[in-house]
Amino acid sequence: MSLNISGAEILVDDLKKRVLEIVAKATVLKNKYVDDKDAPVNYACIFSQSKEEYDSLVLTTLKIGKIKKETPTGLLFQIEPLMTVSGALLLLKIRLPDETRCELGDADFTISNYSNFKKKYLAKGEFKLIKREEFEMIELRVDGYDVRAYFSNPPLDEQLGLKK
Repeated sequence: MSLNISGAEILVDDLKKRVLEIVAKATVLKNKYVDDKDAPVNYACIFSQSKEEYDSLVLTTLKIGKIKKETPTGLLFQIEPLMTVSGALLLLKIRLPDETRCELGDADFTISNYSNFKKKYLAKGEFKLIKREEFEMIELRVDGYDVRAYFSNPPLDEQLGLKK
């Protein structure tokens, strides 16, 4: 994956504000549709809208963290703890441009009893199950919101061996 380092750089403070906004908006979305109001944020993702924006976001994120994993859809970083409305955030993904991801980004929340959560919410229209090879997640996506919320099992910090 090659980065264009000549592009305009995003300031660290602006990056942090953007992440805080995504987590705050995803928390509002979660709290409207889910009873578990205290579910902590596990991971957040910024959806870049162009290759130039992606490169700038990656270069800035490297100032507050290190690459933890390279995925087909972008880089995942372990960052300095960032206090959000839903707890400390340690994992941030910068997603490559994707025409199906026009929102600001998403946040993934840790649910204490995933199987009960799945039974309770999956039948509701706003929730969708997404199965992956190593894990599954439930997506909460609602028209009118410029973020998405996810609930992964196992949570990403656990998948990466970072769980405290």
